[in-house]
Amino acid sequence: MAGLDSVLACLDLNLDRAVGRLSDLLRIPSISTDPAYAEDCRRAAEYLAGDLSAIGFDAAVRDTPGHPMVVAHHEGPAPKDGVKAPHVLFYGHYDVQPVDPVSEWHTGPFEPVVQEMPDGTKRIVARGSADDKGQLMTFIEACRAFKAETGGLPCRVTIFLEGEEESGSPSLNPFLDANREELSADVALVCDTNMWNRDTPAISTGLRGMVGEEVVIKAASRDLHSGYYGGAAQNPIHVLANILADMHDADGRVTIPGFYDGVEELPDVVRKSWDSLDFSEADFLGEVGLSVPSGEKGRSVLEQTWSRPTAEVNGIAGGYNGKGFKTVIAAEASAKVSFRLVFSQDPAKIRAAFHAFVEARLPADCTAEFHAHGGSPAIQLPFDSPLLEKARGALSDEWPKPAVMIGMGGSIPVVGEFKSRLGMESLLIGFGLGDDAIHSPNEKYEMSSFHKGQRSWARVLAALGEG
Repeated sequence: MAGLDSVLACLDLNLDRAVGRLSDLLRIPSISTDPAYAEDCRRAAEYLAGDLSAIGFDAAVRDTPGHPMVVAHHEGPAPKDGVKAPHVLFYGHYDVQPVDPVSEWHTGPFEPVVQEMPDGTKRIVARGSADDKGQLMTFIEACRAFKAETGGLPCRVTIFLEGEEESGSPSLNPFLDANREELSADVALVCDTNMWNRDTPAISTGLRGMVGEEVVIKAASRDLHSGYYGGAAQNPIHVLANILADMHDADGRVTIPGFYDGVEELPDVVRKSWDSLDFSEADFLGEVGLSVPSGEKGRSVLEQTWSRPTAEVNGIAGGYNGKGFKTVIAAEASAKVSFRLVFSQDPAKIRAAFHAFVEARLPADCTAEFHAHGGSPAIQLPFDSPLLEKARGALSDEWPKPAVMIGMGGSIPVVGEFKSRLGMESLLIGFGLGDDAIHSPNEKYEMSSFHKGQRSWARVLAALGEG
């Protein structure tokens, strides 16, 4: 795109100023979980809205029942041959985690410092530097440079910044529903993820969904003396243990009927890409004291954690668990079970199938109760998406190594809400590293992440704007 070189040069020239602006934002203790910092959260929102307005965005602080949102709009270029440039929605969050324990910080959590390391690299240390203030500012700085050098932006851009991500996002869904038309775009850009390593950028193409269930098995009307009733009375702990054991076969596959409905095999090109990554299964498991992969046989660890569904028991309770010994047959036993979902698995069908699986295995005199603990579908960007290929090429032009497509074992709830409520796919592009210590003392953001993150977004915007 014409002007991209000057935009990149502008970002290089103004890096110190960009660090200064980020530092101003980092000094604001916008801890969303603590009501004592409510005014600071508003200050952070006002700072960002003011900065975006100064660039030329139509920006405003939007009140919610909780902490405010920031919404900003900027028109894109005039249509070319009757074709409009795409409309992108950039999402980030300005709130941060609490800083406890303060005694473990080497510098003040809200007194940002730039530290030079023995190898000559630099890092920005402060709460929120990586999660998510440094990340969101990479995008804003890219927009600033485009405006300074070209007078406009290559795409129509909406920026949506949340203030409650670290406290469960209670205001998010009502806000999305109330502003659906305003916030809907061709694609969402989410900068709250990591690179593969410090030289290799990554696009997260999938997020596993989840279904949480607590099952309670009940039998006798009270706990029973195991001497009087042992052998004659149903033992809910035995019943529950048998049901949980039945959930997997000898090859690690989940045996619940219909569980794999909607589960697709990876395209060969994606599997080969994952196999080529610098990833050691031995190191991955060794870090937590394990050595042998569990789960489905014949599947790599990355495949198991990124693209395969799971059924895991997260907790079991029943009978006497205090000190000493008490010979009872418990009246009830319970387990918390979570299912990680992939591709187009239906959370409601998985929940119903689990209920039926349990109930089919209940012996006489036993009943089951179920308590739901959330459910959300998986998010999967089409592997052949043209937007994905444009972004991948743009990132590969910036970093020493080509961008890779990776999966994520966990979930980012806002991505699911963008899909279900706004009908939007998301490109998850972030520049964090695994050792950034987010949510921990001495959180940091590498200067290379901050600098090249800005340049990356400039390249991505230019690529998307080419149509």
